[in-house]
Amino acid sequence: MSPRPEEEKMRMEVVNRIESVIKELWPSADVQIFGSFKTGLYLPTSDIDLVVFGKWENLPLWTLEEALRKHKVADEDSVKVLDKATVPIIKLTDSFTEVKVDISFNVQNGVRAADLIKDFTKKYPVLPYLVLVLKQFLLQRDLNEVFTGGIGSYSLFLMAVSFLQLHPREDACIPNTNYGVLLIEFFELYGRHFNYLKTGIRIKDGGSYVAKDEVQKNMLDGYRPSMLYIEDPLQPGNDVGRSSYGAMQVKQAFDYAYVVLSHAVSPIAKYYPNNETESILGRIIRVTDEVATYRDWISKQWGLQNRPEPSCNGPVSSSSATQSSSSDVDSDATPCKTPKQLLCRPSTGNRVGSQDVSLESSQAVGKMQSTQTSNTSNSTNKSQHGSARLFRSSSKGFQGTTQTSHGSLMTNKQHQGKSNNQYYHGKKRKHKRDAPLSDLCR
Repeated sequence: MSPRPEEEKMRMEVVNRIESVIKELWPSADVQIFGSFKTGLYLPTSDIDLVVFGKWENLPLWTLEEALRKHKVADEDSVKVLDKATVPIIKLTDSFTEVKVDISFNVQNGVRAADLIKDFTKKYPVLPYLVLVLKQFLLQRDLNEVFTGGIGSYSLFLMAVSFLQLHPREDACIPNTNYGVLLIEFFELYGRHFNYLKTGIRIKDGGSYVAKDEVQKNMLDGYRPSMLYIEDPLQPGNDVGRSSYGAMQVKQAFDYAYVVLSHAVSPIAKYYPNNETESILGRIIRVTDEVATYRDWISKQWGLQNRPEPSCNGPVSSSSATQSSSSDVDSDATPCKTPKQLLCRPSTGNRVGSQDVSLESSQAVGKMQSTQTSNTSNSTNKSQHGSARLFRSSSKGFQGTTQTSHGSLMTNKQHQGKSNNQYYHGKKRKHKRDAPLSDLCR
């Protein structure tokens, strides 16, 4: 799931093609990347967010739309102008790579948010791994789009930052911490303990929880904090999670993930029938064959030094070539299949199998893999001790949270039925394991 160099190269070519069209229309315009492509926290199918700065009496949405069609930069049917939206944008799909792009005008907040994310990523090295896994988790459950009530990338990132800021263990933020334990604790906090009805999230000044009653006192009459209230650190008074009306569905998904993963690392997991056929992370996350094929196609096309580039009318500007990548209001959908792409991409027989792709996803989280075989009674006791310590540390609670018991454990039969029937519709894939169970529980 982590971005590859050839994927960044491909996306920069898309940016340069669009920028060349913009520069041809307005030579003094400034084109900047923001969102997850700039921060590097983008999934293989995330879109690219661009903002154009310039001086116009009226936003030139339709002028740029016509130019993009004329230069055949985008698929004819993919260019859409959303001029009635809160932030007017142009949406398009690149004609060669099928990458989705959103273009806005004179919007400063996106660029500032990207800089804030990069600063927090430097402070908390675990953030990129945690956020990428969480984004993939929400994507495959259709809970990652704000316009459908899900949680956007910016909101998810701020939730992860708050989780680390207020974590009771001091070693939670060090570079060599156990990423698997942190992932389980994140699901436990926001799936079980966090009080969405009464509590909001504040990132400023080291992070804290804020009572919604206090927030409402400073709001206009008739307004109240949203279910997922996240105070915008860059714009006081702005509720980042106000559009995530499906926050309770996200909470249920997090609770499900906590149950599945906590069972997977428990000492009795070695007795599960699917113990040898599924990785721990693979129980809640999967990468589709279509995405795997798409990434292989990118590797073959952009991994070669002398690959001929697609033609584009007008010079290609290099002002954006030094920028990093990422899109914050991601459209992390599976890329569209067109006859052109089906011809370009390798056949199923030539691509990397889903087993390897899923294994790569698991390795991105670090220490989530484990070999659940019984070695000696001493190693079993050590695992049991580590697992118990994991849940004791989690149950200490977080500042401002509502403490509840973990509840009774789900039986093996219930776990398998829920996992397979609700979220897995294809065949199980076998995964390798690289680390002992005790590593995850330490």
